[in-house]
Amino acid sequence: MKAFYEVGYRYFRMPWEGGPRAELVDLVESGRIQPCRAIDLGCGTGANAIYLAQHGFDVTGVDFAAAAITKARRRAATAGASASFVVDDVTKLRRISGVFDFLVDYGTFDDLTPDGRDRYLMSLLAVSHVGSSYLLWCFEYEMRWWEHAIPFFPPPLASEEAQRRFGVHFAIERIAGKTHGAGWPPGWAAYLMTRRA
Repeated sequence: MKAFYEVGYRYFRMPWEGGPRAELVDLVESGRIQPCRAIDLGCGTGANAIYLAQHGFDVTGVDFAAAAITKARRRAATAGASASFVVDDVTKLRRISGVFDFLVDYGTFDDLTPDGRDRYLMSLLAVSHVGSSYLLWCFEYEMRWWEHAIPFFPPPLASEEAQRRFGVHFAIERIAGKTHGAGWPPGWAAYLMTRRA
């Protein structure tokens, strides 16, 4: 899987590369999320991290694909944005220190195996504190029969999986989403969570 991302980021423009995501922009521009210390988990080529840096956040982007981080650093330099980018594994962070007030994940958690999701949660808890905000965007729908037959197909979040996995540690608010059953993706959701005591 890592090789797929390394090759994709190095030689192609991945389908999800673009500007900052709408839910993130809405939270920042409405003032609901104020400038603070932030981390983008699975930052890809850095669009969200760069946006946050341009809006006063002290932001670090993390991705396990070195090719993505190289692109992110170039994009930040071109934009004149002061953001840090680190090659690391979100399921076992080794190069990140301290805790963050705001954590962002667009499409990384749902790309992990169930075991990887368990390890990711441990990483998330290690770099957050009581009161930290966490924005999660994910594919969320019940897998269709034929998707079970695709090797290495990462399962989308099932209904209530966000609550089951994160609810003990976070208060959860679903801020956006859609389930339509046809086309791609057949369902997605965005959650804003707050770390509990």
